[in-house]
Amino acid sequence: MKIMLKDGKNVEIGEKMSIFEVAKIISEGLARNATCGLVDGKVEDLRYELNKDCSLQICTFNDIEGKKAYWHTTSHIMAQAIKRLFPKVKLAIGPAIDEGFYYDFDTEKTFSEEDLAKIEEEMKKIIKEDLPIERYTLPRDEAINFMQEQGEIYKVMLIKDLNEDEEISFYRQGEFTDLCVGPHLMSTGKVKAIKLLSSSGAYWRGNEKNKMLQRIYGISFPKASELEAYLNMIEEAKKRDHRKLGKELELFFFDETAPGMAYWLPKGFTMLNTLIEYWRKEHKARGYQEFSGPQLNSSSLWKTSGHWEHYKEDMFVLTDADGNEQALKPMNCPNSIKIYQSKLRSYKDLPLRFNDVDVIHRNEKSGQLNGLFRVRMFRQDDSHNYITEEQIGSEIKEIVKIASKMYSIFGLEYKLTLSTRPDDFMGEIETWNRAEKDLRHVLDEICGENNYRVNEGDGAFYGPKIDIKMKDCLGREWQMGTIQLDFQLPQRFNLSYIDKNGEKKTPIMVHRAILGSFERFLGIITEHFAGAFPTWLAPVQVKILPISEAHTSYAKQVQEELENHWIRTEIDARAEKIGYKIRDAQLQKVPYMLIIGEKETKNNSVGVRARKDGDIGQMEIIQFIEKIKDEINNYTR
Repeated sequence: MKIMLKDGKNVEIGEKMSIFEVAKIISEGLARNATCGLVDGKVEDLRYELNKDCSLQICTFNDIEGKKAYWHTTSHIMAQAIKRLFPKVKLAIGPAIDEGFYYDFDTEKTFSEEDLAKIEEEMKKIIKEDLPIERYTLPRDEAINFMQEQGEIYKVMLIKDLNEDEEISFYRQGEFTDLCVGPHLMSTGKVKAIKLLSSSGAYWRGNEKNKMLQRIYGISFPKASELEAYLNMIEEAKKRDHRKLGKELELFFFDETAPGMAYWLPKGFTMLNTLIEYWRKEHKARGYQEFSGPQLNSSSLWKTSGHWEHYKEDMFVLTDADGNEQALKPMNCPNSIKIYQSKLRSYKDLPLRFNDVDVIHRNEKSGQLNGLFRVRMFRQDDSHNYITEEQIGSEIKEIVKIASKMYSIFGLEYKLTLSTRPDDFMGEIETWNRAEKDLRHVLDEICGENNYRVNEGDGAFYGPKIDIKMKDCLGREWQMGTIQLDFQLPQRFNLSYIDKNGEKKTPIMVHRAILGSFERFLGIITEHFAGAFPTWLAPVQVKILPISEAHTSYAKQVQEELENHWIRTEIDARAEKIGYKIRDAQLQKVPYMLIIGEKETKNNSVGVRARKDGDIGQMEIIQFIEKIKDEINNYTR
């Protein structure tokens, strides 16, 4: 058999061999650090036996899939420790997540900080025992009987929910066995540095009608130094929490009268509008046309689009006075389609790019709401582009150019990820295969062949997509923009254009967002900049600080001059000492402070103090205006 590795080299094996055994052939060091494998793009356990020609990437902790296998094993170690310490606890689920892992437990007790410390110590003992981790399968009836004998009622429910023909696998380490599809490390000793982070309540299967369970979150790393760096990052992130800064800087707040819907205060709303106006300018320059559509649409529209079948539980559904069902729009694509349908289109019109910033609503569960990161009402930086099949490559490249420009202005790095057909998909597999092939080809050109991540099964229900993953200054990765190729909705809505031969053709629809949503993006960059926004975006760009009441009149003249040049200003005319006013402006993270005293009043000048550089010295007003306008223009040029 020929096994093609990530670097394009082939390894030949003569019989069945596990991924772990192949790793040992390549290098003992690789085998030591291996956590799982990608076989033809699908994540598999190290114990998985290769029995035909295939591509193989052996993953370590440096890979996303490798991290998740590592963290998944750590979640089992935690569950084993809890069963040793609290034998009556019932096990629910314990997956790896984007940052670590969690496990849900059915127990009457609430886990305290002291409990977490005891669990952590027991986990360290299990790691030291270096228990081999074994995988085995059972027939359905035997699997159910085994878990019933163990008293694990949640595992029984999970097994019963599986398809009749689905393989039921277990992982055993010492006296502990768990129902699990894997993948897992080869032994508990492979895990090194661990930390349990927090505990909270969580409903079984996320349903508020089900029993409340206890969830414990944790993290682990191959090196103690990596754990220490992560914990330091967590502490820094707490200081930068956008919900805390939003209140301190008077940007926004949330209230129990409208869960998941932000109240934007004047300063925050200024920022939101400034960001939207910059977004509009960049898109208008690239041939995008902005529209606005209804907030409420008849269920017939959502049934045609497929959202009623695939997305209804996440929509706010209402009934009008005539008894007809309607829904607040959770996304803008069907309204964009209605705009497209409003007149006959020609191939000469394509690409046709309709963008909008309408408010949309999604019925997120209350337990999932998280400041501006997860809300029920937001403005998506949306566009739906209608193209021919020949324009796929050029259009996606143009969208990536916009993303590069808009991320670079904030000093943000990004990577592209391909997300393929999910289990719950709409349309023909052949169409999906063609769409995925098109996207792979474009990504190969943009990133280099295979130099991008693939998330199998993570596409939208109507098409595959390219996701834009961004890193902030703390090294945290965020799912930001998305570029989704859609062959389905144009067919469902009978969209057409007249080609150069006078025949009707169906366009391809590209759903795309660059920032994701304006609200979420502002939450992210609030933490990225720790509230010290670049001058062009700061809600107050200049704070004018008269030293005494006698200088207030001149301060107002300075403010008027600045505002004539569209520079956002405030005057602090309080009867406070100038040092106090400067400290307060620093706490408000205002980019520039202008000190106004007797000398400045006589000389028609200002004393300039910068948030970053401190005291700059005296300048004429026009000199300062030119300086700050150059700074703003250089940022957004």
